[in-house]
Amino acid sequence: MGYKVIPINPGLAKQNEILHGEKVYPDLQSVAAEYTVDMVDIFRASNAAGQFVDEAIAIGAKSVWLQLGVVDEEAGKRALDANLLVVMDTCPLMVAPAMGISGPDETSAS
Repeated sequence: MGYKVIPINPGLAKQNEILHGEKVYPDLQSVAAEYTVDMVDIFRASNAAGQFVDEAIAIGAKSVWLQLGVVDEEAGKRALDANLLVVMDTCPLMVAPAMGISGPDETSAS
C-alpha cells in the first residue's frame, strides 16, 4: 500500500533486529519519539488489544486497526472518545482498495 510499517516486538528489539529493512522497536513510545504515527495495526488476541489501543491513544496516533478476529469494544470506545478512527476485525490490505486507499507511493507517481 506504500506506507512505512514500523515493527514493534520487545524481544526482537533487545536483539537489535532488522525486519523487512526496518529497525524493530520495543514499544509504541519508542516509535513515537522518532516518527509521527498515523495508524497502529494491532495483531494481538482480543483480550490483549486494549493495552495497545491505550498506548496508541497516549502517543497521539490518528487511528487503530484491529486485525481479523480481534475485537475489543471497550478499547474501541476509549479510542473513539480520544478522537481516533477505529476499525476492528478487518485486514487493511484486504479492504483498502474498496475504500479507495492506494497509498502515497501510487498517488505520487505521474
